[in-house]
Amino acid sequence: MPASPWPSDWVRAALGLCVLQALAQGPTYGYALASALEDAGFGTVKGGTLYPLLGRLETAGLVSVEWRAGEGGPGRKYFALSDAGRAELAAQRGQWRAFTRMVDDQLDEQRGDR
Repeated sequence: MPASPWPSDWVRAALGLCVLQALAQGPTYGYALASALEDAGFGTVKGGTLYPLLGRLETAGLVSVEWRAGEGGPGRKYFALSDAGRAELAAQRGQWRAFTRMVDDQLDEQRGDR
């Protein structure tokens, strides 16, 4: 599995928001979520990073958890976005866009483009 091409602090900063966005597509379990994030370009998101984040989101009421029986194997813990999680995703999405615009403006200003 490939490492992320991005600095780890950038990935950590964006991971919570991107997990919420991934869960907006529908309930899923941790391994599938990590795979989707990897496919999106995040590189390998380890369980030691992902599961504590999901636990914090659950504690905050942003995701709900449901155990589902496995087909021929152990059950899986599925995570789903709650109504509060959808509202938080919308708020964070707007904040992220404003933040990245500010960073872009700052970088352009430092280059003398403005």
